[in-house]
Amino acid sequence: MTAPDFDPTQTRSWGALEGAALHSRDLRIADLLAKNPGRASAYSLSACGLFLDYSKHLVTDQVVKGLLDLVADSPLAAYREAMFRGEAINASEGRPVLHTALRASADTLHRDGLGALAQSIAGQQQRMREISDRIRAGQWLGSSGRPVTDIVNLGIGGSDLGPKMACAALKEFAQPGLNCHFVANVDGEVIHSLLKTLDPHTTLVIISSKTFTTQETLLNAAAAASWFRHHLGLANPYGSSHFIGVTAAPDNALKLGLAAEHLLEFWDWVGGRYSLWSAIGLAVAIAVGHHNFLRLLAGARAMDEHFRTAPWGQNMPVVMALLGVWYHNFLNAESHGVVPYCERLGQFPPYLQQLDMESNGKSVSRTGRPLRWATGPIVWGQTGTNGQHSFFQLLHQGTHLVPVDFIAVVEDDLSPAEHHRVLLANMLAQSAVLMTGKGGDGLPPWRQYPGNRPSSVLLLDRLTPESLGALVALYEHKVFVQGCLWNINSFDQWGVELGKALASELLGEAPGQGPLDPSTGMLLARLKLGKKAPGQRHE
Repeated sequence: MTAPDFDPTQTRSWGALEGAALHSRDLRIADLLAKNPGRASAYSLSACGLFLDYSKHLVTDQVVKGLLDLVADSPLAAYREAMFRGEAINASEGRPVLHTALRASADTLHRDGLGALAQSIAGQQQRMREISDRIRAGQWLGSSGRPVTDIVNLGIGGSDLGPKMACAALKEFAQPGLNCHFVANVDGEVIHSLLKTLDPHTTLVIISSKTFTTQETLLNAAAAASWFRHHLGLANPYGSSHFIGVTAAPDNALKLGLAAEHLLEFWDWVGGRYSLWSAIGLAVAIAVGHHNFLRLLAGARAMDEHFRTAPWGQNMPVVMALLGVWYHNFLNAESHGVVPYCERLGQFPPYLQQLDMESNGKSVSRTGRPLRWATGPIVWGQTGTNGQHSFFQLLHQGTHLVPVDFIAVVEDDLSPAEHHRVLLANMLAQSAVLMTGKGGDGLPPWRQYPGNRPSSVLLLDRLTPESLGALVALYEHKVFVQGCLWNINSFDQWGVELGKALASELLGEAPGQGPLDPSTGMLLARLKLGKKAPGQRHE
């Protein structure tokens, strides 16, 4: 898709929002609610089993209108349809962006002119079903004929964060006796400490790598192969039933020695941080069953339809994106907090960090023009109530404006009623007092809370595969909307490449590009890095 190099700052709506931001300094969120009894219902939305209350934000009807005008002035509508129809909106890599196709119905794919993809997607989903069903039924046997009990997923970035997050969130649906482990860091302590706790006879390793060239993943895979070789006497562990590969580069997996019948594939139009919906989700299908993996896809599909059809002002991803633009670009908020009040969603903030910051941490436009406006905020957080005893001090009494998304589950069968009641009461209290604050009454300054700190409350009816799928897709589309409004390519990640290239150079595995700076040179000598000695193996 080609489009003009959109400059949001030159629109009339941007100028109007700059004016509204000046007046917002005198606003108190509590006053807005008090003066308008209908604000809470007017500033809330329901979609796909999720409920969003955004009434505790520093926005008026005028601000909301200005933000919706900004959408109308932007190319968002065109880019949204281009994404769903498979146009190459990832211009820097010349690729379409079709993670939504992985969860779309066949009818939708045909309607969008993507019917040719339907069969290949269905084929890989069927392979996922066959493999996960065999493992769950105890029919996938190791080299000594014993069924698999432990699955180790080796990946990094989206090949790790997505399936790890989903497995943790859906532990209620996990099959007893099957244990999923995730290793991403190249720090060898992680893989070697894990392997010491496992039985090689009943362990299966999934190598999840889009390119099958990722240094961290292949080094961890080599450690696992050495472990199998030592304990089971396998000449080629990679070719055994102890290894499965998931990749968009099957030729590279075959060169490493994996068996063709043990490979699952996805496509180069699936970005790493959007790959949960592909065969990268194999660990999820094994843990909770392929039928529940399909329910995960169904929840995301429902959010896709909502995003594609709901009016802008009633569109949950759009509303959340616009609130972020308001704070980041007009009220100078540089970070955004995400606090799930559900321990099973503990991996959701780290997952969002990659989704948001790798997507929108950009400083040039789609055509390479340097930007004059702020893009991607710093995204961070952890579960409540834990966070209340660490960073909530900064949220309440610090000098930074940090909008917060509180996420909670209304009904939770895994949490006893009294625990869940206290948990939800804490979430509500934190959202309320961030807004109201507390002062006067002779309190010393250090006991006063300024309040007027904005937050959203996002409620899931229950934490099910469907609601988790909808939640993840909600944030995917929020990030996409903001990228369109900022006129950046949310689907490349060139910023991660340069450091990786230099690391290879420092290890003596790539040609030098020039002299090192004095600091790096000194540290390199002190750390004694360099090319491995002859006969030495990095395993």
